[in-house]
Amino acid sequence: MTTQSQILIKGGKVVNEDFSEMTDVYIEDGVISAVGSDLQVAAGTRVIDATDRLVLPGGIDTHTHMELSFMGTTAVDDFHTGTKAAFAGGTTMILDFVIPQKGCSLLEAYEQWRTTADPKVCCDYSLHMAVTWWDDTVKKEMETLVRDKGVNSFKMFMAYKDVFMLRDNELYAVFAQCKEIGAIAQVHAENGDLIAEGAKRMLSLGITGPEGHEMCRPEEVEAEATQRAITIAHAANCPLYVVHVMSKSAAKVVANARRNGRVVFGEPIAAGLGTDGTNYWHKDWAHAVGFVMGPPLRPDSSTPRYLMDLLPSTDDLSVTGTDNCTFSVCQKALGKDDFTKIPNGVNGVEDRMSVIWEKGVHSGKMDENRFVAVTSTNAAKIFNLYPQKGRIAKGSDADLVIWDPEATRVISAKTHHQAVDYNIFEGMLCHGLPVVTISRGKVVYENGQLFTKPGMGRYIPRKPFSEFVYNRINQREKVGKPCAVCREPYTGEIISIAPKRS
Repeated sequence: MTTQSQILIKGGKVVNEDFSEMTDVYIEDGVISAVGSDLQVAAGTRVIDATDRLVLPGGIDTHTHMELSFMGTTAVDDFHTGTKAAFAGGTTMILDFVIPQKGCSLLEAYEQWRTTADPKVCCDYSLHMAVTWWDDTVKKEMETLVRDKGVNSFKMFMAYKDVFMLRDNELYAVFAQCKEIGAIAQVHAENGDLIAEGAKRMLSLGITGPEGHEMCRPEEVEAEATQRAITIAHAANCPLYVVHVMSKSAAKVVANARRNGRVVFGEPIAAGLGTDGTNYWHKDWAHAVGFVMGPPLRPDSSTPRYLMDLLPSTDDLSVTGTDNCTFSVCQKALGKDDFTKIPNGVNGVEDRMSVIWEKGVHSGKMDENRFVAVTSTNAAKIFNLYPQKGRIAKGSDADLVIWDPEATRVISAKTHHQAVDYNIFEGMLCHGLPVVTISRGKVVYENGQLFTKPGMGRYIPRKPFSEFVYNRINQREKVGKPCAVCREPYTGEIISIAPKRS
């Protein structure tokens, strides 16, 4: 690992979400010290030539589950291997999810995640908190997490009935508390009751393979839950973030809500942008099972293109994550005779940036500035990390990627850095690659080599009431309070109602 505390990146095109310019970047002690031409630098500064290359803010993966214990086993990518792989793909920060069991303390779960992650993480990270049950204890702990622990986002499941799922009245209560404490509410939007009934039906018909997973949770159950969550959040005047938008119909619900002025953000993921659910019908069970995740990938093969079309200039969808939660084939074989027992999850943390560049920029659907917005800057703004993260500017953290738009690679499990034994993007040719990744002023990936050690990343606390999210919410609170009509009291007759006989 380089020990240089000063780095000058020369000759590249610096790309932010709002503009690009040919200029140099000087890094000193982990922070961007200057952006400009003919910069004065300290003696001994390392110079990196970025000629014909782009200099981007490091990627922020909004959605990971490193070493998550789920469905009887634990994800194989832990906070060490997962964050190393992130660097190799140009991502310099992840946002992982604390998921307490029903009835368990949110604060204790938070401390457990920190204890697990802190000694292992290579990149900077932050934490979302899942709310899997509801009472006054949870309400108080949410406030403590925001005030003392730097958590400003809470995720609720509308699926996984009898495990994590909340009912509508509980969702409203959590949303109201999020709004009160300045957090953003997140939802896994699927109708858990319909999924439970659909799963019983598929199994009764003898459908036990991975295709049953998609067939029992068709996109209608995702779209319905997405609309319901948006309606409940609007009633509570709470900002909403829909994680892993996987289908055309759910994406349309988010897009329409945004066009109607709702404060809602949609997060498609690399898997949904780079592959599709036709794989569930593959004749090789081991191949098909690798794609099982919730919500499922969709068998409509035009879905990835549709989702990608909503990411560029329209801003119908706002950010990209991965839902990286990797289980090896032998772990997924827990469900070889029953698709409901297949551990849900796919890879993506290493390949997200390349997949989105390939499907977005290389294909001509988006420009380099929008790429930066959907892979980094918008996430930083939504989760109140901006401009510390997501920006190349004086004073911002020196999280940078030198990107070669002309370089190519073929994605393969044989060459990736993740611990999982397959890759859902196997064989995809990608144009555009990270050639150097810099994390807080240290070169951590260069020319295919990683220079990392466990624990070199740090936990980044986040403040509540992100202006990017809350400006409209606060204005609506001022102007939209219900008020009674002033009128003279009614003085006429009132009918008598006889008491009911018992």
